[in-house]
Amino acid sequence: MSVDTSMGFTPLDGIVMGTRSGRVDPAIITFLMGNKQLSAAEIEHMLNKKSGVLGLSKVSSDFRDVEEEAIKGNKQAKTALEVFIYSVVKEIGAYAAAMNGVDVIVFTAGVGENDSYIRTEVCRYLGYLGLEIDEDKNRIRGKEEFISSSESRVKVIVIPTNEELLIAKETVALVDKRKTYRYN
Repeated sequence: MSVDTSMGFTPLDGIVMGTRSGRVDPAIITFLMGNKQLSAAEIEHMLNKKSGVLGLSKVSSDFRDVEEEAIKGNKQAKTALEVFIYSVVKEIGAYAAAMNGVDVIVFTAGVGENDSYIRTEVCRYLGYLGLEIDEDKNRIRGKEEFISSSESRVKVIVIPTNEELLIAKETVALVDKRKTYRYN
């Protein structure tokens, strides 16, 4: 059971995402309204659809494209990746402090399960936790596997997601509850 999340009222809060800004000072909204004459709808669109890795890199919200550009020397793409990695590390660090340490770190979803570069960089920052990854194991994509080294004090695992299956199961459970409720 989850007891905390990096997201707030909406997914905008917390970690920088592909198109979402991540955590920003709430005063940015009134600043943009007053100084840039943007409406609330325009700001909401900007923060949800035009920010994050896309807004920083000016390349794409697809991390593969951004990494390719960073390798070619695109400084904005490199900065976008650094900001993303920093925001992930900051969240993990906050949770590690709140829990007085961690036993396991799980990488999941698109970037987490497929991007060995991002995993390497995040784990490099977290070395102070006693975390060490095995670079050979870290080369995996979309497969469940522990990628921490045998010496690592913190276990690191990649677990692919199957959001569609979870949604289908939740829907079936909800429909079954409604049927039971209506006829009992």
